[in-house]
Formats: sequence, C-alpha cells, structure tokens
Amino acid sequence: MPYYEKLGEMPSKHHIWFHRDGAGPGYKNEGIYYEHVVTTEGFNEAFSIMYHLRPPTRVRNVKLLKCEELKKVTDSPLRHHHLKTANIPRKGDLYTGRIPILFNQDMTAYRARPAKAYDKFEYYRNGGADEIIFVFKGGGTLESVFGKQRYRAEDYIVIPRGITYKLVPDKVEEEDYLILESSGPVRIPKRYLNSEGQIKMGSPYSERDFHAPTELNTIDKEEDVEILVKDGPRWTVVTMAHHPFDVVGWDGYVYPFTFNAQDFEPITGTVHQPPPIHQTFEIRGYVVCTFAPRMLDTHPEAVKIPWVHDNVEADEVLFYVRGNFGSRRGIEPASITLHPRGIPHGPHPGTIIASRNAMRTEELAVMFDTQHTLELTEQAVALDDEKYPQSWLD
Repeated sequence: MPYYEKLGEMPSKHHIWFHRDGAGPGYKNEGIYYEHVVTTEGFNEAFSIMYHLRPPTRVRNVKLLKCEELKKVTDSPLRHHHLKTANIPRKGDLYTGRIPILFNQDMTAYRARPAKAYDKFEYYRNGGADEIIFVFKGGGTLESVFGKQRYRAEDYIVIPRGITYKLVPDKVEEEDYLILESSGPVRIPKRYLNSEGQIKMGSPYSERDFHAPTELNTIDKEEDVEILVKDGPRWTVVTMAHHPFDVVGWDGYVYPFTFNAQDFEPITGTVHQPPPIHQTFEIRGYVVCTFAPRMLDTHPEAVKIPWVHDNVEADEVLFYVRGNFGSRRGIEPASITLHPRGIPHGPHPGTIIASRNAMRTEELAVMFDTQHTLELTEQAVALDDEKYPQSWLD
C-alpha cells in the first residue's frame, strides 16, 4: 500500500463513540456513525477504517448468479506465444466483458474492451482478489466507498479486494484495459522502502506519484442496491438495503489508488540493466514491471537491447502499449507475448545492429513475471500467432 491517507470526518481515536444527529431517510439510527475496519493478512498488515451512516452489513438478499471455472487449453506444446489483442470485439460491460487470457493459482490476466458501461449491475466488488487495472486507452472516474478519483490513459488503478466500486468512463467506446486479478495483495517492493516505511530516494517513484480518492461521495439513500460480487469462480448478486456509498470519513493504508506509467522514473546505466530495475509492484507469486521511455545505455560499445535469456524459474509476459520495442519484430500496440520457462528468448534477428546508434527508446510496456506456470485459455489461443516461435529465424 502506498502511504497513510485520510478523508472526511472521523473521531479522535479508533473504536470510540462517533456521535451524529438525526437519522437517514427511512432508517432509525442509534445516534452514531458505524465503524468499518478493512484489514489485510488478518490484523497484522495494512488496514483502513471507514465510518458509515448505516451498518454496512444490511443485506436484504443474496443470489448465486453463476460459477465459472477457468479452463486451460490441453495438449499445448511448450512454445512462445504472441497474442494479438488490439482488435478483439467489444463485449459486455465494464465487469462482465473481461476476457480471460492467462492464469495460474496466483493471478489471472484479462483483456477488456467493454461495449457499454453497465448491463444490469452498476456496482462491482471483487471479494477474492486485488485488481490491477491498466488503462490502455480511455479515462474517467472511479467511484467507491472511499470516494471519487480520476483515472486516465496509462494509469494503473489498484483496487484492494472487498471494495465496492464502479467505473464511470468519459467515453465508454474508448475504454480498453489489461486487468490483473491477484490472489495476494498488491504492494510496493520492499527494497524501495526504508525502515520507516517511506519510499526511499533513488526509487523509480515516490509517494507523490500515487493518487488516492480526493472527494467523498456520501450517498444517503434508503433503497435497495444490487452489487455484483466476484469471488474466484463464484459470482453472487448481493442486494443491500441502502446505498453502499454512505461513508462520511475514513483513514488508513488500504484504499484504491492510481499510478501513471508516465511517472515511472527509469534507472539506466552505461550497459544494459536487468528487468528488476523496472519493477513497479510486488504480489505473491508474481511481479509487475513498467518499461517506460528512457535513455539507453551510454557505454560506446554497449549493446542497446536485452540479451538472449532463459527465464528458468518464471514465465514472462509483456503487454505492449506504445512505441517501438527495439528487440522485437512484428509487435503492435496491445500485443501480448508469453515467453515461458524452459526455452530461451531474445532479440529478433537484425535488431541488435539496428539499435546500435539509438540513444533513447520511447517504448512503453507492462511486464509481469510469474513464479508458477501460466495456462492459456481458449480465448487466448484464438488470438495466437502460430508462426511466432519461428520468428527468430533469419
């Protein structure tokens, strides 16, 4: 989690009476605001405390919508993959239109190009996973129980599990996402933090680059509101007896935040630096890195693009956002490459010589490396370039 934030009203100490006057429409309260604690890893790690007009436990009805297990493609050979996702048809809404591409026990990667903002359900909650929504294209407002915050193209939107939210796009026809669903919490790499928990100088970003909700969105309505809740393969419709956005104040370390890829400060050297310098987030079972525009290596004999690499303990995935990725041929924006463990990958023929006099790269890409093997879905195979494994031939 980035750092401590607070917004709105709250009492001077935890778990003491927070008095209020009057009552909400149609609901007789007990003269207090209702304290709601959100914790991670039990009570041992980051937490936030919210204060509601009504108890957040007032559920009128629950209904199982569906159970949908992800299925891997069977009898697939070990090879490199290039998934062309730029022109996938627009489908569904902001929540149900997500297309699963890759998955393992720690994470699932989706592509989403919604056709409409909402179908039946306006509000959404992932009860079983943190979400990293990378905004490939688009922009709008994220509204949640914590308030409102703007998002824009090339933002990472990080939404901890259990938070009810809705995305309000400026133009839904422009929205285009890469979504990473994480079984573990999304955190700043420990090596970027000092012993006080502050982001160290010399890290590729600082606290100023992370953006929390800026405006409360307190809605005082006694009416039924349906929330679509995802918990792994299980989808449930939860009907609340009041509007869930009734928070008057909160503080803590757990809240939705945005970080824009353009604010990542690349670290360069006289010769090529390894991918860990690009690390952005740390999650159980995998990491997320940002390959941002940067100056290239300055040694007069430096090879300006990466070496041939055997990632023997990780699967490596790149989502190409924009610019010319110097070591690749035939890649386009929204391409996804999967270079699995067990076989080497590296620069395409001709790219080493072509990059010799380059001083800078304008490439932007999101990478995630996983500890456990990634499985392809049938949807991913339908987007795969079968000739990609032979693309290194002269």
